[in-house]
Amino acid sequence: MPNVIESIFLGFIQGVTEFLPVSSSGHLLIAQELLGANGDGSLIFDISLHIATALAVIVFFRKDIIVLAQTFLKMVFKKGRAVDHKDKTMVYAIIAGTIPAGLIGYLFQDSIEVIFRTPVMVAVALIAGSIFFVIAEKVGKHNRELSLKRGFIVGCFQVLALAPGFSRSGATIGAGVLLGMSREESARFSFLLALPIILGAGLKSVMDISGGQASTLSWMPILFGGLTAFVVGYVAIMFLMKYLQRNSLMVFVWYRVILAALVLLFV
Repeated sequence: MPNVIESIFLGFIQGVTEFLPVSSSGHLLIAQELLGANGDGSLIFDISLHIATALAVIVFFRKDIIVLAQTFLKMVFKKGRAVDHKDKTMVYAIIAGTIPAGLIGYLFQDSIEVIFRTPVMVAVALIAGSIFFVIAEKVGKHNRELSLKRGFIVGCFQVLALAPGFSRSGATIGAGVLLGMSREESARFSFLLALPIILGAGLKSVMDISGGQASTLSWMPILFGGLTAFVVGYVAIMFLMKYLQRNSLMVFVWYRVILAALVLLFV
């Protein structure tokens, strides 16, 4: 578990990298290796930062979330009210897209953590994700809208993010672009799709803590790290949504390749 100063630093990294397609888990793993902060409670600290950035998504997209919640309730209770087709499609796409990563994560998360939670594997995943971005930018036509099928396929790509270094936002935004959606719409769907997975992982973590680990944890680093991740994450979402209106993913490709090279050389 990091100390308070280290937790603020790690929270800043989480907030910046959770939404930019550069892999927050990969950056956190590298930073923790450098700080020597990979002891007891480090995984729980990681999850607390992810929950903080999930709250940033909820605040930023609060209007969208309210509309989707209302749409879902209308669909469930069949009140006969008119439901907007795009909102209905988004609800179905989020449900379908959540299934692959939720199922694979539930069954194999522990094994994936053991196999891929090393600096070398992070570097490999960074490079693999960069290649994927290049392919997506070359193939994507940016003339298609979100559909149930595309939502499910994007959700399948989200499974790749279980390996630290690939990037959840990168996998899902890249998949949306690959399937012909605009970068901005791909990012919006990516962030909304992340909420069920992140909150589900957070709930599981809370249950684990309540089972006997709470007394051994230092809560001050979690508090300061989470607050930092929330504020910085909100700013990062705002930046990326504006950036993708006129720019491609290529700047992130070069960043990831350079970072992977540095990891392989020095970590």
